[in-house]
Amino acid sequence: MFTHILFDLDGTLTDPKLGITGCAQYALHELGIEEPDLDKLEVFIGPPLVDSFIEFYGMDRKTADRAVEKYRERFAVAGIYENELYPGMQEMLSDLKAAGCRLAVASSKPEPFVKRILEHFEIAEYFDEAVGSGLDGSLGQKEDVVREALRRLFGGSPSGDGDAFRETTVMVGDRKYDVTGARAAGLRCVGVSFGYAQPGELEEAGAWRIAQDVESLEKILLGTDRR
Repeated sequence: MFTHILFDLDGTLTDPKLGITGCAQYALHELGIEEPDLDKLEVFIGPPLVDSFIEFYGMDRKTADRAVEKYRERFAVAGIYENELYPGMQEMLSDLKAAGCRLAVASSKPEPFVKRILEHFEIAEYFDEAVGSGLDGSLGQKEDVVREALRRLFGGSPSGDGDAFRETTVMVGDRKYDVTGARAAGLRCVGVSFGYAQPGELEEAGAWRIAQDVESLEKILLGTDRR
């Protein structure tokens, strides 16, 4: 059983497709790029926004930063609520807390938005910490967010306990960025296949285990899957 669990947000706790793709579409439009197919914009779910604008639309950093500003214009008033909890997620979080687990969110989304989403879906009470990137660009990489979540969750660096904390601490996420970010911080990652990973993405990234649904995820985290 894991006693400390870090969760990604988008594609892990919630399905954010409509909000993220709609905001990416809006940002591109504001910069003169038309993308009518929202499915093509699923690539924005998971990684830092600025990286996606650069990688998938060939923007330089300055233009990508402008795109992020436009994205956030719409997200702050509409996109943040175009989102839904995965079925069974609230019940799982309740079960984990009842079992004595300490939970944190570690998301690449800006922290103020992370907290608003948790409150909107009435799941903030289950989390001891909610960590996201800074609106100023700080904690821009997943591994930085994971390390900060660990620091807050343990009230400082957990390394004072040697490597013992690694046996009872885990990251949960749906993309390769979650796996590699966890690994950089010395953690294993349980991948969830109900999010937005491409086929084989989580396996190739080195996910420790892969959960097909919320029910199997809960069993892995509580150590009741009998593997």
